Amino acid sequence: MFQLIRFQVPGQAESWGMQSDEGMRDLGRSFPEVGTLLEAIGQWDSLRPRIEAALKDAPLAPAGARLLCPVPPHGKTICIGLNYRDHALESGMDIPSEPVVFNKLPGALCGPNDEVPLPSCSSKVDYEAELVMVIGKRAWQVSEADAADYIFGYTCGHDVSARDWQLGRPGGQWLLGKSFPNFAPIGPAIVPSEFVPQPTNLPISLRINGETLQDSSTKQLIFNPNELVAFLSQCCVLEPGDVIFTGTPPGVGAARKPPRFLAAGDVVEVEIKGIGVLTNRFVPG
Repeated sequence: MFQLIRFQVPGQAESWGMQSDEGMRDLGRSFPEVGTLLEAIGQWDSLRPRIEAALKDAPLAPAGARLLCPVPPHGKTICIGLNYRDHALESGMDIPSEPVVFNKLPGALCGPNDEVPLPSCSSKVDYEAELVMVIGKRAWQVSEADAADYIFGYTCGHDVSARDWQLGRPGGQWLLGKSFPNFAPIGPAIVPSEFVPQPTNLPISLRINGETLQDSSTKQLIFNPNELVAFLSQCCVLEPGDVIFTGTPPGVGAARKPPRFLAAGDVVEVEIKGIGVLTNRFVPG
């Protein structure tokens, strides 16, 4: 399985490569004409066989290399609400007849092991494990039948949500409640879609300090990845490197009795079978 990563050695420019059992394979040094992981995504069809041939001899990143957000934070971060049947039922909401769409502002996207500040103006910061799609080709008004061609791959995501802003303010402040700094961790790697043959049959879970609080499957998705790409591309152009959070399963803190919100020091792990484990620590804002 390919696990594509971005990383940086202190004092050096970022590079990209592959996570392996031996460590981080530096493909940026093996393919200097491909400057970034985003460029590699754009050239994937021709680059993949060359990577397979070169991977064994690609140098390992030196000790101290730090994983970065696998997608450069330059594009759109689009999110889907109420997209798991079991979560909609948990929330007491009707099953939506079309995708519920919102977004996160620049500055929310971050990577594995990054700290997430808890904003001082919120006391109800919630957790949401999500499967995240990474767009690989420019998509505009594509059909559901063709949509898979535009999905480069998948990664783990955490849609952090300040519920007292999202739901408790007059009229609701979804954009603000979802857009505090580092409220959209993704990673640790992107798994190309050819290595995820059944994205709608993946166990997904979330743990806080080792305790499992979300445990479901992408079988529960109401709108699958192809449907989402087709729907979104009718209204906006999707570009390479755009990320789409596909919704969260049940077990969120706001729905618990009593509610369970995030606190400083919490370590949250999002795990999706076949994709990886995303880990972030929450700290005082």
